[in-house]
Amino acid sequence: MAIPGGTPVPGPGVAGQPQELRRRAVGFGGILFQSITFMAPAIATAFSIPLGFSFAGGAAPLAVTIALVASLCVASSVAQMAKHMPTAGSFYTYVSTSIHPMLGFLVAWAFELALLVGGAFLALQIAIIVAPTLTAEYSVSANLWWPWAVLGAVIVFSLGYYGIKASTRVGLILGVFEIGVILALAITLIVKAGSHNTLQVFGTHFANSPGFKGFPGVFAASVFSVLAFIGFEEAAPLAEEAHEPRRHVQLAVVLSALLIGIFYLINTYASTVYFGPGRMGGFVEAGDTNPWQNLLARNAWGGFGFLIVFLALLNSAIANLNAANNSSNRNLYAMGRIRLLPGAFAALNRRFRSPYVGLFAMLVITIGVALWLGFQYDPYTAFGITATVIVDMFTPIYILLNLACIVYFLRFRRGEFNPVLHLLLPLVGIAAFVPAFLAGAGLPAFNFISRLPKPLSYAGPAAGIWMVVGIIYLIYLRSRHPERIEQTRRIFVEEEPARVG
Repeated sequence: MAIPGGTPVPGPGVAGQPQELRRRAVGFGGILFQSITFMAPAIATAFSIPLGFSFAGGAAPLAVTIALVASLCVASSVAQMAKHMPTAGSFYTYVSTSIHPMLGFLVAWAFELALLVGGAFLALQIAIIVAPTLTAEYSVSANLWWPWAVLGAVIVFSLGYYGIKASTRVGLILGVFEIGVILALAITLIVKAGSHNTLQVFGTHFANSPGFKGFPGVFAASVFSVLAFIGFEEAAPLAEEAHEPRRHVQLAVVLSALLIGIFYLINTYASTVYFGPGRMGGFVEAGDTNPWQNLLARNAWGGFGFLIVFLALLNSAIANLNAANNSSNRNLYAMGRIRLLPGAFAALNRRFRSPYVGLFAMLVITIGVALWLGFQYDPYTAFGITATVIVDMFTPIYILLNLACIVYFLRFRRGEFNPVLHLLLPLVGIAAFVPAFLAGAGLPAFNFISRLPKPLSYAGPAAGIWMVVGIIYLIYLRSRHPERIEQTRRIFVEEEPARVG
């Protein structure tokens, strides 16, 4: 076993296949936009954050502020561990090394559900963007949403197959475009709001949704604000392919959370003051589930605005699904490499070094879950259910990552221990994520937390069943193959050469 954050151990590989991901394939820009495009800034602005408006009303900017503070705390913890443990296994390696390998396995198990469901979530986003637009503009049947979900999944599968260089290069281009368009629209809305601009939206004054008034509404909305931030940490699974993994990953994680968090605050504030804080509970319905495109863009920029925002949102969904594929495949690859999953998942395409078995698995599961839930309910409801599952999986992971940071530096790096970076910020992050987790899981442990309505409330039990299966599998591995669990601590990246000058 490697010393935590120290000497790497070579992986077993698969017979006849390359053993390693392509080293030093991605520069800092690609690493940074892996996190940024996973966050899907335009999509999160237009869909994820507005999911919470029906709970927080005009106090949505406060919910986003809480999510930003919590995310920055986790980003700090991830960054501190990433510089010592650069590996495609990322989160489960951090927890395994710091706390215990069995807990690290459960993190890997939870993380993979979040990413697999995330693929369906993103394919549904593509359908939600394209199908209603074609219906409204060209009278195409609204029932034809599903071909767009399938097409999006296939396009992103192709990007992933051609390797991480092509995938991250496309992500960078798409990310710049979507951020530029939405930010320009937000600034236009703030200017047009004129005298209606107010800082009261950063308090509970406008948290007036029936049944969710005050902080209960803000914390319920924070479930979906947290959803918008998920992804800032996704530079970490690309560590083995980064030019300078110990430096670039930690910078990308913190910068993506900070920059996109500010972007979200500007956008949420803009939509709130323009539409009217007292009316935000009806914001989504006013825009036919796509208010940024159908309402704000048309009102601010006319027909051109409608088209350009449509392209930005579609671009964002594809970029997001592309980034999710990158992370999911690296996690599957890392688990296959140490035989927590079948060794076939560690197989790499000879030319592009892409983990193609994981790509195929992601494609099938993405399409299957998206179509099943979309036809069972409708695309937008299915989008909400998958979103809640993702939050239910990621929030406990974020809590554990904060805890792992504290334990790691106390156990293994006492000489580097910093009370702010390695204790205070992680504790603030834990405290900030607990309400979002309890609300998303349907556990009203405190009087300021309310249950989510059905069918969103089904997400908690579904996530719980997945974790029970994981615990059963863990018991099997512990009794038959304990060495595989221990290997979750392995670091597969060599030490970087010392800098000269």
